[in-house]
Amino acid sequence: MKLLLDTCTFLWIVADAPQLSRRARALFRAPENDVFLSAASAWEIAIKHALGRLPLPDDPSRFVPEMREMHGIESLPIDEASALHTLRLPTVHRDPFDRLLVAQAIVHGLTILTPDPLVTQYPALSVW
Repeated sequence: MKLLLDTCTFLWIVADAPQLSRRARALFRAPENDVFLSAASAWEIAIKHALGRLPLPDDPSRFVPEMREMHGIESLPIDEASALHTLRLPTVHRDPFDRLLVAQAIVHGLTILTPDPLVTQYPALSVW
């Protein structure tokens, strides 16, 4: 399975947080799954950190790539097809980062690993 991590899922994985469901933890750890973090999530983390809404142990420019590499998570760039696919999505979710994750999942055939009930209303595969 090809998994796309929601931003909160990534943060919970790297923190080994209790909010991470047992199933999500198992899917993330399964060696047969490819796991991706979108550049949109890196951008969201950087913005929230800059606004003081997301404390991190290090600057996002070091924290995100170091944690991604430490946990074997691949980077997924923001591509034109995914950005334009956001226009085809219903306005269930107003968060532009989540909308882009949904579009990337659809365009690239990924399953979003997310606890967000709004994301599950889109025509993208999701699991928690």
